[in-house]
Amino acid sequence: MPIKLFFTQCNQRVVYKLLTNIQTFKKIKPMKRTYLFLLFLLVISIALSDQAQAQFMQRDNSQPQIIGWADDNNYLIQTMDADKKLVVQKVNIKSGKGIVVPNQKTEREILTEALPKSYTLSRTDLVSPDEKSVIISKDNDLYYFALGTSDAVKLTDDATPEMNPRFSPDGKKIAFTRNRDLYFYDLTAKKEVRITFDATDKIYNGWASWVYYEEILGRSSRYAAFWWSPDGTKLAYLRTDDSQVPLFTLNRLDEADGVHGKLEVTPYPKPGDPSPKVKMGIADIATTQTTWVKTDYSVDQYLAWPFWSPDSKKLAIQVLNRDQNDMKFILADPNTGDYTQIYSETRKTWVDFFDDVYVLNNGSGFILRSYRSDWENLYYHAWDGKLIAQLTNVSWRVKSIDRVDEAAGLVYFSGTGSESTDNHSFRVGLDGKNMIQITSGNGKHDLSISPKGNYFIDTWNSITSAGAIVAIDKKGKAIREIVKFDQPQFDATKHSRSELIKILTSDGLFNLPAIITYPVNFDESKKYPVIFTIYGGPNMGFLGNSWAGSTPSWYAQNNIITISVDHRGSGKFGMKGNDFVYRNMGKWEISDYADAVKWLRTKSYVDPTRMGITGGSYGGYVTCLALTMGAEYWTHGVANYSVSDWRLYDSVYAERYNDTPQDNPEGYKEGSALSYADKLKGKLLITHGDMDDNVHMQNSIQLISKLQDAGKSFEFMIYPGGRHGWGGAKRTHSTNESRVFWLKHFFGK
Repeated sequence: MPIKLFFTQCNQRVVYKLLTNIQTFKKIKPMKRTYLFLLFLLVISIALSDQAQAQFMQRDNSQPQIIGWADDNNYLIQTMDADKKLVVQKVNIKSGKGIVVPNQKTEREILTEALPKSYTLSRTDLVSPDEKSVIISKDNDLYYFALGTSDAVKLTDDATPEMNPRFSPDGKKIAFTRNRDLYFYDLTAKKEVRITFDATDKIYNGWASWVYYEEILGRSSRYAAFWWSPDGTKLAYLRTDDSQVPLFTLNRLDEADGVHGKLEVTPYPKPGDPSPKVKMGIADIATTQTTWVKTDYSVDQYLAWPFWSPDSKKLAIQVLNRDQNDMKFILADPNTGDYTQIYSETRKTWVDFFDDVYVLNNGSGFILRSYRSDWENLYYHAWDGKLIAQLTNVSWRVKSIDRVDEAAGLVYFSGTGSESTDNHSFRVGLDGKNMIQITSGNGKHDLSISPKGNYFIDTWNSITSAGAIVAIDKKGKAIREIVKFDQPQFDATKHSRSELIKILTSDGLFNLPAIITYPVNFDESKKYPVIFTIYGGPNMGFLGNSWAGSTPSWYAQNNIITISVDHRGSGKFGMKGNDFVYRNMGKWEISDYADAVKWLRTKSYVDPTRMGITGGSYGGYVTCLALTMGAEYWTHGVANYSVSDWRLYDSVYAERYNDTPQDNPEGYKEGSALSYADKLKGKLLITHGDMDDNVHMQNSIQLISKLQDAGKSFEFMIYPGGRHGWGGAKRTHSTNESRVFWLKHFFGK
């Protein structure tokens, strides 16, 4: 489930730009690069549709790109010369005059070239903070290579793989886990040190349980649950006990697993089940002794996302109750385990973990992005919890902190502004005063800030324009247009056209953003089928006012209109919209999407007898509901690796929005596709991987059973060995089968 959640939150074009542009990519901290690369693979592997893939790949290296700054007055731009070779120019931001500069090698490129031929530096290998050394995982062991040496040094020598190696901030030590116990390697002393000794198949040190990895720390953690102190003298880590968590068994039946198959057993808490028991330890590197933070181990709660004070003397830990509506920050002493509470936030519905807390280097405090006012705003707190300043007070979504200039007392951040589908850049003082919007004009804006913050370069586009690159002064005034991106003249016989619209809900409370894309040779006098391409998860709206190009998707090439809609609980309307989802999963998604169907039915060019919907994971869940609960609106659907009943998904996710089945039995019943199986009237294709360890195939099996008992006709495709999504030949097969489904049922082809 959260794989798809993560995808829908990301800015695909920015990810692509970072990964295809070494100069930009090198600015990211080494550990984050690994996560970004995993995100890149994720985006490629589970793109929502042909349309989304086209949008993702619209920019390439042939287009001019800002790749950084030479100094505060001169930016670096990559272009393609007459010989179609990439060149870099240093350009004065005021005059526009530039010179070609040598394409300097990055530290990663230097490392790659210096490596002995028997080693290959991949994106997932760990580069040191100074980017002059690297840890390479090879043949289940770790190797260390530093510039200036002739060969890599083998650090470990055993059959068990070392997982998630992480440099200490000074680059002198490497922490990792082996068999779910925590270790570090001292590069100076050339010595491996073991910190914990009690890991089992149910007890983990520095290694996350499945539900923490999936729902709390995120898949980008790769199960890592340990955090270096800034001075490198301590390691905070989670100790997790899964002993009371019920097991879920997957039977591996692929031919690679032999004639008898193999069992894969994982502690997996379903709603209402016991949770993993966790506590936070702080290991002293010099003594290897652990001090346990004195939280109440008997309380059913979640501990995660710790962050250190800059002097390494205190560790802040986020503690969330089982109901996930009462968040507390505690500040622990690493030497005693004693703590004080420094922050609290409660809500009747739910409170999320804060996974992007910004800690100021000057030791004054930290900045939170919080929904406490119903919209995400920025708050600057001291380490004692006192609110120093509310930095923003807006009724729209603040999306990220992009840079904090402590010397100048300025915070740069991104947000939607008044239009929920836009993305703009802003600046505000650390005192919460003098906020300005740097970028202007509807669309998606990607800002590059000069080293001293005197100039900005805005790369923008919108659904109707390929956009441009614009130079801006520190007051937000445009200096000049650097590049205007090529945009082909629209040709209805070759291109498709997308339109950003709004659809008023039937209760009159929300204007839902939607993107509708018309097929090639669109003719309003004809009748066209429609397919909703959706995800629909809570607080996970993904629609943006960005250029998708005029190259038609497969749908547009085959006379199919597509529409994507963000419902009231998508985050586009803050928590006032999100709160509708609470204890009502499925209800408002179908209600709002049905309002979109009603709007479509008023259009002369829409054929209401061919109303399709498709999605994966949560989008598969909504698709199953649409063809059952919403059978009077939708006639066709392709549901991929879908949740069918929230009792079958994991406890952390399901309980966040729906409470437990014991506390909210009606909410679980009314939000289950199983409850409406007898209402299916249209054509439904269900697909699932038999090794899906996230949304278990149990979901589709139980829905299929209900449909069979109700005498309903449907189609089902199983993908052996498929996890939560699949690649390779099976992905090609899945794509082809869904296309065959639409052509067969829409057009009789």
